[in-house]
Amino acid sequence: MTTAEITATPAPLVRGRTLRRLRRNPLGVVGGVLLLIVVVAGAFAPLLAPYPPTEVHFATPFQQPATVGFALGTDDLGRDVLSRVLYGIQASLEVGLLAVLVAVVVGVPLGLLAGYWRWVDAVVSRLADLMLAFPALVLAVGLAAINGGGLANAAVALGVAQIPTMIRVVRAETLRLKESEFVLAAHTMHAGPSRILGQHILPNALSAIIVQATVIMPTAVLGEAILSFLGLGIQPPNPSLGIMLSDAQQYLFRTPWPGIFPGVALGLICLGFNLFGDALRDALDPRSGS
Repeated sequence: MTTAEITATPAPLVRGRTLRRLRRNPLGVVGGVLLLIVVVAGAFAPLLAPYPPTEVHFATPFQQPATVGFALGTDDLGRDVLSRVLYGIQASLEVGLLAVLVAVVVGVPLGLLAGYWRWVDAVVSRLADLMLAFPALVLAVGLAAINGGGLANAAVALGVAQIPTMIRVVRAETLRLKESEFVLAAHTMHAGPSRILGQHILPNALSAIIVQATVIMPTAVLGEAILSFLGLGIQPPNPSLGIMLSDAQQYLFRTPWPGIFPGVALGLICLGFNLFGDALRDALDPRSGS
């Protein structure tokens, strides 16, 4: 199937084909179920949590899981682990979404321009290479240290660290698509660059952008946990999976559950996005079977 045929395919047919391929992928279904669980847990944390996440019960520290009133036990201050995990998932998803938004809003336009105009590419690609010279996490730690802690600052730092990767993905798609028949036909009809980029190249690059967003999301979630663990992300007493891991490390061998449950939550979030992202990439690939 050529790119021109893909462009001519009605959107409902494309969506239907993508959904069929996703349903036929067992790992994609598992990833989708995991994502549904964590999204529901995060979105409805205020309704599902039995206690406020910062509420302290000094009389009941280190309660075992399945204790009456504390399904996942309590930590060293008697705070309910289940409530803190639910709110921690919510914070992780918020940071991930904000990081993806930053990467998309900045990286997609720069990638389009770099792929379309060679003189812009000379500047943007060198800037992206400079940023990629630093590991994404190291860059995020540096930015967070400069801007200070907090959910918004952590999300911006993690999003900025992912901009060069998004630029490269969109640039590669633009370079490929600008030589396509439908783009060449638009040139012959004297379509301007803004129309070609906005109406022809960008819609056909959306699948690559969406897949890259599913890659950035778990990276940002894990990055937020690391920043919070180091004291550069969300600040106590606000709940974060990284803060819970940091608080639990000194009691890990005595009472491991305050550290096990946030670790499991992090693993489920990252596993869900990775499995679903891989399945979505295969489902959106026009070269795969219908």
